[in-house]
Formats: sequence, structure tokens, C-alpha cells
Amino acid sequence: MIDERLSRTTEAPSTATVSTAFEDAFGRRPDGVWAAPGRVNVIGEHTDYNDGFVLPMALPQGVRAAAARTADDRVRVVSLQEPGEPVGFPVDVRPGDVTGWAAYVAGVVWSLRSAGHAVGGVDLAVDGDVPAGAGLSSSAALECSVACALNELFDLDIAPADLARLAQRAENDFVGMPCGVMDQMASVACEEGHLLFLDTRSLRAERVPFDTASHDRTLLVIDTRAPHRLVDGEYARRRAACEAAAETVGVRALRDVAVDDLPAVLPRLDDEQQRRVRHVVTENARVEDVVHRLRDGDLDGIGPLLTASHASLRDDYEVTVGELDAAVEAALSAGALGARMTGGGFGGCVIALVAADRAEAVFDAVREAFATAGYAEPTAFTAVPSPGAHRVR
Repeated sequence: MIDERLSRTTEAPSTATVSTAFEDAFGRRPDGVWAAPGRVNVIGEHTDYNDGFVLPMALPQGVRAAAARTADDRVRVVSLQEPGEPVGFPVDVRPGDVTGWAAYVAGVVWSLRSAGHAVGGVDLAVDGDVPAGAGLSSSAALECSVACALNELFDLDIAPADLARLAQRAENDFVGMPCGVMDQMASVACEEGHLLFLDTRSLRAERVPFDTASHDRTLLVIDTRAPHRLVDGEYARRRAACEAAAETVGVRALRDVAVDDLPAVLPRLDDEQQRRVRHVVTENARVEDVVHRLRDGDLDGIGPLLTASHASLRDDYEVTVGELDAAVEAALSAGALGARMTGGGFGGCVIALVAADRAEAVFDAVREAFATAGYAEPTAFTAVPSPGAHRVR
């Protein structure tokens, strides 16, 4: 069955729950509660660190941060997902000082202060419901909820795009994950009912309406529950290959290579770089095509583009695994209009655009395929475009 607890349009986790956790840990009420969502990327995978185009949407699932200033120069943070005593560190924390889940919080403090923003002592409690390890940007949701809290608590007046860049720097340079800026921008800048068409070079953003219900369609998110395999090293390797290829062909980033340029560009590269470049260049074109179709009201027309994206990620970028491929194949065989992996790959989720009355049947087909292949049982929920980061109390 599709998980109706996750297929909701109301915000969660509960403000009361995270506020109570704060009071239990620190013996006083928080000054406020801030929420930031996870995201699902409709199309535009591995293009963001190539200065390209992406098309994510915010999910109802996310992270809430209850926070209050303190009189000292220390940060203390508790998580409902990581029971135990508060993790504490000084505000002048440095990379390597904090590890584990709290490094994402420490990284935001470090990033803000490194940029000259006067962040002082603070107590924090965080609670999230983005499925862990699913490639739905639980880390960006944590970073952005904390960043939004600090931005307001300390009157920093940082614009959303700049806040996203600072949160990205926390993940890149403090945590050590070389992600692009899409996840953080989606978390801070998305709007309810819309996808975010983002130029990751300029951070120019356009909100594109995405009303599946009026077309009797739904976006099904299938969590394959496949564990991420070698994701950190493989992700960095692909980024390095793209940067080397851009240098070889004499462009700032692969964003500057057009589809029509590929016949001249590809022979200058080695076999691996050819595959990586072909994916990035054609994926950028697919993002723009999807946006054009959505502007024209052609929702069903994006289906084949989603499927083509998956094939490119499988064959040229080589970031799929058996569970992702099996989920896409089963969904398409059961009548999905289009399907693709979403996120960094090597595990995580698949999205499928389906007729609203076929969502259960499509998911049942995926479950049956997984049972036959001996994979862990997947889960699924339907996704609707939700608001970006904001104060909730």
C-alpha cells in the first residue's frame, strides 16, 4: 500500500513535538520554530555542479528546528532521531571538530561565521521525517532549518539564495560532501504548487506550476530502500571527471556545451568523460524541454523525458543500481507515463508520473518485481509541491 502518512499535504513533524523536546533538553521554551523541507528532483540530475539546470520541488516532509539564543558562546543541539545528551561545541567550531549528524549543524554555524555573520550561542532541538538514506535531501533540510533559525535569531538578514550557498558550503567544506546547490536552493526557495526551475550558475529561479491533480495524474515516489553504495567516492569521481572534461574542451563548465556541440566535443575526451559529458549536456536539454511542456500545459508529454533521463543516468552516468532499474522498468510496464531515478543515485528513490487511479497498481507491480528479484520491500508515497523554508512558530 502507498504510505498515506507520507502522502500528506499538511506540515510535519509536529511543532509541539519539537518544542517539547527543546523544553525537555534545555528547561525553557524556544524562541521560535523553523521548518525546511526535503526535496524530490523531477529532472536535472548531476547537472547542478556543472552550472546547469535543475527542476526540483519541495516535499511535505522536512526538518523542524526549535531554537533559542543563549548568553554564552556555545551551541547545544539535540535530535529526536538521535536520542542522547545534547551535542555541544563552541561557536568558533572548525571542520573536523564535530562528526556524525551534528556536523551538519556545526557546519552551518561555521559557514555563517566564516562569511562574517555574527552568530552567537544557541540551543537547538531538531526533528525530521524525510526518509533517511532515500536521496530526498534530509541533510539539506537539516542545514536549511538551522540556517533559517540562525538568520532570524541573530538578525542576519541573509537573502534566501545566499543562505542556500552558505548551507551548501557547510556540506561541501565542513561535512565533506561535494554536492551542488540544488538541494539547499530547493529547501529555501520552493513554493507550494510549483516546481523550481533553477539556473545553478546564476541562481535565477522560476516557479513553474505543477498541478497534477487537475490532470488526474500523480507523482509517485518509490523508495527502493536500496542502501547507498560507495556514494561519496563515486559522486566525487564523477564531479572530477566533469571538471576535467570542461577544462579539456575549454569551457567554464559543461553547462556551456550544447547538444549540437557534442559531435565536435566528444572525440576530444576519453571514453569515461564522453559518457559523463553526454549525460550532462543532454540532461540540461531535457530540463528545458520539460519546463517548456509544463508551461504549455502538456503534463503527459514530460513522461518520455523522465524515462530518457533514467536511461542516460543508467548508461552514461552509471549511477543506478539494480533496484532503481527494476523499479523504473516495473512502473513503466504497469502503465506509468514516465519514470526515473531521482537524487544522486547508487540507491534511493524512483519517481513515476502515473494516472491517479493507477498509482496503487503501479506500486504493486514494483513490489512484485522486487519480491521476484529478492530485493527488500519498497515503500511509496505520492508527492505534492510544498512550501520552502519558513518560520512556523
